[in-house]
Amino acid sequence: MTHVSVRRGLLYVSIAATAWGTGGAAGALLRLSGGLDPVSISFWRFAAGAATLLPILRLLGRDRNHDRDQSRDRDQSRDLSRSRDRGARRYGRIAATGVAMAVCQTAYFAAVASTGLAVATVVTIGATPVFVAAAARLLLGERLGAAGLGSAAVALAGLVMLVLDGGPAAFSVAGTGWALLSAAAYAAVTLLNRAFSAEPYAATFGGFAVGGLCLLPLALYGGLFPAGDPLVFWGAVAYLGVVPTALAYVLFFTGLGSVRATTASVISLVEPVGAAALGILVFGERFTAQGVAGAALLLAAVALLALRERREPAPVTG
Repeated sequence: MTHVSVRRGLLYVSIAATAWGTGGAAGALLRLSGGLDPVSISFWRFAAGAATLLPILRLLGRDRNHDRDQSRDRDQSRDLSRSRDRGARRYGRIAATGVAMAVCQTAYFAAVASTGLAVATVVTIGATPVFVAAAARLLLGERLGAAGLGSAAVALAGLVMLVLDGGPAAFSVAGTGWALLSAAAYAAVTLLNRAFSAEPYAATFGGFAVGGLCLLPLALYGGLFPAGDPLVFWGAVAYLGVVPTALAYVLFFTGLGSVRATTASVISLVEPVGAAALGILVFGERFTAQGVAGAALLLAAVALLALRERREPAPVTG
């Protein structure tokens, strides 16, 4: 993995979360212009993201092959065995990342269908830092501390205030279950790419490729191709694949090299803030006092957690 400073890692994760916040608007445009269901939109998101990264990955691969040719030593058999072991672990992690991405997307949309967008968003995004914090403590030895736990709690409170701004929402047992499954899958993506070193472009591309293959049968069943204006549809696909997918995930995976998994997952809570701001600026939506207070709480908590991360950086994973 390309190791970066803590400051840059925090910046990368923050940009990724902000970019993810624009994905909902792009997905809504795809749904309106193409008449596709959410699973098909997720497939095109993964496919466009993989297509964006493929030429970059090929270029980087040529550079790495040239470097290896320049520095090859005499003990080729030992190097080959070691390389095969690393490759097997790397491809296994990438495959697991792709499956987890597909489960995360599909379970989230199932939660939306069962219990509504607001509850699905709160449970999925809110439960993810809890899962990540517990697993990171057990598997990676990451300690969040009292200040970190307090910041995470305030951020979750702000998230609830922001997303449930429209008033009480109806809960569904099945919908909540799907949302928790989505959160667990997303937590797995975060932990996998925090615990093991890998080149972020390869990890992101592989995750998209595997995730797209997992979603393809469901997408074919629901209808894969658009029925509306093809220019609008493919323009939205291009944006969705480049900004909130390829760019966002590469930055997120790179940032995980220097930022605690729990911190990264809490910073990702700003995604609904970006989505809400986009709704106000582009779609003319209104913010109530509760929504403003929730957004302010969330951003303040994330800022405090980021300051703590800079003072007490996480160990670099190998």
